[in-house]
Amino acid sequence: MSYTTQMDAARKGILTPQMENVLKHEPVTKETLFEKIASGKIAIPANKNHKNLLGVGIGEGLKTKVNVNLGVSEDSFDQELELEKARLSIEYKADAIMDLSTYGDTRGFRKRLIELSPLMIGTVPMYDAVAKLGKKVEKLSVDSLFEVVESHCKDGVDFLTIHAGLTRVAAEVYEKNPRLTHIVSRGGSILYRWMRANDKENPFYEHYDRLLEICQKHDVTLSLGDGLRPGSLKDATDAPQIQELIFLGELTKRAWEQSVQVMIEGPGHVPINEIEANVLLEKKLCHGAPFYVLGPLVSDIAPGYDHITAAIGGAVAASAGADFLCYVTPAEHLRLPDLNDVKEGLIASRIAAHAGDIAKGLEGAIEKDHKMSGFRGRLDWMGMFNSCIDPVKAREYRSSSMPIDGNVCTMCGDLCPIKNLTQN
Repeated sequence: MSYTTQMDAARKGILTPQMENVLKHEPVTKETLFEKIASGKIAIPANKNHKNLLGVGIGEGLKTKVNVNLGVSEDSFDQELELEKARLSIEYKADAIMDLSTYGDTRGFRKRLIELSPLMIGTVPMYDAVAKLGKKVEKLSVDSLFEVVESHCKDGVDFLTIHAGLTRVAAEVYEKNPRLTHIVSRGGSILYRWMRANDKENPFYEHYDRLLEICQKHDVTLSLGDGLRPGSLKDATDAPQIQELIFLGELTKRAWEQSVQVMIEGPGHVPINEIEANVLLEKKLCHGAPFYVLGPLVSDIAPGYDHITAAIGGAVAASAGADFLCYVTPAEHLRLPDLNDVKEGLIASRIAAHAGDIAKGLEGAIEKDHKMSGFRGRLDWMGMFNSCIDPVKAREYRSSSMPIDGNVCTMCGDLCPIKNLTQN
């Protein structure tokens, strides 16, 4: 029996290779996986043209996943460095990589990245349209935009960020509700500028069926972007953000009717006390579709430390039901991240995801912590290193300050409470 997409396969009861991989790594039965993919509550981004892809599920009842952003810009153009970031991300167990390149031979780089990566790959075609066709945004034609979308799908991109919910109505709501930080989504700002210059509807909204046809053909998941996401705590959970989310809910149902998988992208900058409400709103308005959040950052005053503000928000979001965290690095708001920034941001987001999984009561999550605690309780350093999220850093810290008694550490030395209680 043939199928068009992972959703179509689930509805027909066909177990795909990608689903088999999900079943190996997640606390879910085949029957539950079929049901949740069929209903849209789980997505497995898996382009038919991404040949070395390992299938990963995102959504209800699964582990919280983490994405890494990379890509070149006109001011920082080193494709080899970006590929090294991709290798590092694979080594440190990211679940996805987004290529946000905006300059140069973007397609050549994208193909190399897809060939390299067994992780799912996401892109924002609007960025590439500007890079490929020039910075005169107003002159981009509808056909040229869809040609770029088709190109990404043919190359093997597994999920596309498309800001289809930033409609003329949503734009009017934004204009009537002044913001402190305006529109901070790069793709959203480009589309807003295009709409205003041409006095036309968002082409991805007006021609949404055309977009769905392309995605269905290649089995590409739509990551419906939040072009009006808040870029500051003051703008969080405001009328423009919620208006766009309402449209994304409408577009989600239309995609599912064509068996196209959907994720919903979310904020952004959100006060910690509003995060749970944001997750609830997305799940309600978008019918349980997987929720993919950037952070969210719980403070605006920590440039250089925004991987921490994002990890705090990510842990709260994941515990409330968010399914997918986009990492934030220490370089956020300041510059393109370097290799160390990528590692720090990825590890921080992985910690947040795991903390969320513990709070959700996900099978097998807290058992990892119990295992680590057992090694600590026996002063088993090798066990601790082998169980921690970053063994390299843990070993470096310990070796940099060794105690007289090699069984303990230099924090307590001979006064180590575990040693005193277990070895006397």
